[in-house]
Amino acid sequence: MTFTATILTLFPEMFPGSLGISLAGKALNDGLWSLDARDIRASATDKHRTVDDHPAGGGAGMVLKPDILAAAIDAAPHVGPRLLMSPRGIPLTQAFVRELAAGPGCLIVCGRFEGIDERVIENRKLIEVSLGDFVLSGGEPAALALLDAVVRLLPGVMGKAESGVEESFEDGLLEHPHYTKPRIWEGLEIPQILLSGDHKAIAKWKHEQREALTKQRRPDLWRKYLPDKN
Repeated sequence: MTFTATILTLFPEMFPGSLGISLAGKALNDGLWSLDARDIRASATDKHRTVDDHPAGGGAGMVLKPDILAAAIDAAPHVGPRLLMSPRGIPLTQAFVRELAAGPGCLIVCGRFEGIDERVIENRKLIEVSLGDFVLSGGEPAALALLDAVVRLLPGVMGKAESGVEESFEDGLLEHPHYTKPRIWEGLEIPQILLSGDHKAIAKWKHEQREALTKQRRPDLWRKYLPDKN
């Protein structure tokens, strides 16, 4: 089964962007996933290809029209969930990324201006997804980030399946520190335990480092992790 990503955007030329290089790009060329970036303006009905209008009730900016955007959604293949990249959406998590990667694909709506008409979100059952507590100029960069996270988990994309196992957030903890040669660099040494060859001790060290980093940097994750640990 090939993962199919359909993007609805006013700027289809932004895709594949970074998804066209490195692991994601190779996987795209190898047919491990597919990408279809569609121009929302193609669904406009007037000669000026108008897609937005002033917000009802007044206010700054413009809002994507419900009839035009809904027509674009209806014309696109419906594979998997319909997502809307939005700062007010549910936080994107590794668990959600894995859920998407296990499915047939998704449709991603990239908003612009002040946003999209709320009625489209309701009637087309769009799931709003946020990358964090900040605002971008549009949903395209967020869609690229989401798909990058998903594509790398698809079967055959990463060289080793275990590459995605000991990463941040996979079990509620941040990732441990990494080191490589030279053994001493600018007066700093690789921790001796990592050179010991004692795999059990190394695994214990890595886990302890993950717990310490999570407790220090992400107390919110640490609080969630503690009940599972006990």
